Amino acid sequence: MTAEDKKYYVYIVECSDFSLYTGYTTDIDARITTHNAGLGAKYTRGRLPVTLRYVEVFDSKSVALKREYAIKQLTKQQKLSLIGG
Repeated sequence: MTAEDKKYYVYIVECSDFSLYTGYTTDIDARITTHNAGLGAKYTRGRLPVTLRYVEVFDSKSVALKREYAIKQLTKQQKLSLIGG
């Protein structure tokens, strides 16, 4: 895979306590597995299992990180609207 083929993912997972966590990764399947193994973000470790609720795919790391930041600034209600819930 060349750098031009690389994909960047911004995702929202729902935790077992119904809270939402937003993150960034280059491998969405591995990241969700990592979260559910208790090896992901500190926030999700005590809120397992997590369920993937939303994903956006980008060709640019910079754009993906900007989008992650923008989503993190949303209220929970705005995030729920974004994911269709």
